[in-house]
Amino acid sequence: MAITGIKTKFHPDAVLAETLSQWIGCARVIYNAKCDEDKYLRTYARKCLPVSTWPKPDQTYSQFKTELTSFLSECPSQILRNAATIWFQAYQSFFKGIGGRPARKSRVKGNYIWLTQELFRINWVNAVCHLSIGTKANPVGTLRIKWNKSRIPAQSPKSVWIRKTNAGWSLAFSYDDGLLHQDVSTSEHLAYLKTLDSQALDELITPVDRGVAKPLHTHNAIYALDADSKRKFAWRDKLVKRYQRKAARQVKGSNQRKRTLQRVAKLREKDKEVRTNFWHQTTRALANNSKVIVLEDLKLKNMTKRAKPKICEITGNWLKNGARAKSGLNKALLGVGLYQFEQFLSYKMAAANKPLLKVSPHHTSQECAHCGHIHPSNRISQSDFKCQSCGHADNADHNAALVIRKRAINLIINSGTELAGTHKNVLKLRASVDKSANSCKTLKVKALGAASGLSKKKAA
Repeated sequence: MAITGIKTKFHPDAVLAETLSQWIGCARVIYNAKCDEDKYLRTYARKCLPVSTWPKPDQTYSQFKTELTSFLSECPSQILRNAATIWFQAYQSFFKGIGGRPARKSRVKGNYIWLTQELFRINWVNAVCHLSIGTKANPVGTLRIKWNKSRIPAQSPKSVWIRKTNAGWSLAFSYDDGLLHQDVSTSEHLAYLKTLDSQALDELITPVDRGVAKPLHTHNAIYALDADSKRKFAWRDKLVKRYQRKAARQVKGSNQRKRTLQRVAKLREKDKEVRTNFWHQTTRALANNSKVIVLEDLKLKNMTKRAKPKICEITGNWLKNGARAKSGLNKALLGVGLYQFEQFLSYKMAAANKPLLKVSPHHTSQECAHCGHIHPSNRISQSDFKCQSCGHADNADHNAALVIRKRAINLIINSGTELAGTHKNVLKLRASVDKSANSCKTLKVKALGAASGLSKKKAA
């Protein structure tokens, strides 16, 4: 069985929204106070205590409820306790090397609360979720959320996360899907694929070439946003630039400038939602319609680095390094969300017990899928490819997809160890997630840590 996460939007009334906002503010005060307290104690230990004597992190929070913070007494103690628990769990992750030391959170990053079982109750009525918030003695309000009947969990979640963004309110929780999953490792998949011939592998493998103009291109399909969505993306980008110019002329700290920046944040949040929805639908279609998927092992962090400065060795003057063009390329690569696609596809393929493999991305856009000739002049333009050796002409992205499949078949037949080493067994992630079903925060940290480890294993 596996843990499945659900996230949805909701629209609270004015009274409930104000109460939830107050709870979020109180939780953020506790979290930031724990960060400040830890910084003070570490500084004191470094200056006044013996060497290697450091304060021990704890989950206490009552010392912050004073006369100056009387508003904390109006907030349920479970909210304050959960905020201290989140800080403590983040510190434990720091000790394990998963993330950094807990730092203060602003309204942008810390605008959420963690509700445990004492603070909510869920009733399902005809696929409508009735979420009662508050304690039994002091109820706050009830949310009604429409749900897909096929995804109604058999058991109520043990905790719920509520977040407030510029786009509105969202609710998230995880539950056991109740389905039996077979743990099949990548090595076992490769052992079976080695028994097949090249023709059978050619029919099984779905190669995926990633790009900017066309986000995904397989051997038989193209996955991209429709024309209307692209038009709206361009329209929102134009509005963002207009509001940014307006904010540059406004006085810092003024209410008008805050409203302008809030409009910018709402537009960017809308882009994020559209992109996330597109990748969810695309990865679901790929996972359902494919048996084996092969990707390029792209190092997006290295691909989106800034252009290095250039200095003339004779005069010592700065030379043009194409920083403006490189910044535009970086913005385009990050705006598509190629790494998000890889994350979504990884867990969907793992849940379906299907292998997701990677091959080297070097010269896939310059190699001819027909004869194997590699030369930069083969790629005539973004969309056109013509081999200078055999004259083979094709769409550049389609040719790259065929090259990816050809490389994967050669590695499976001749070796296979390169494929096994580039993609860590994602099913191990499910085992670590099952142990942390009671905490959505721990689930998120482990999932991100395991996903980042996929590319580190090859480097090791």
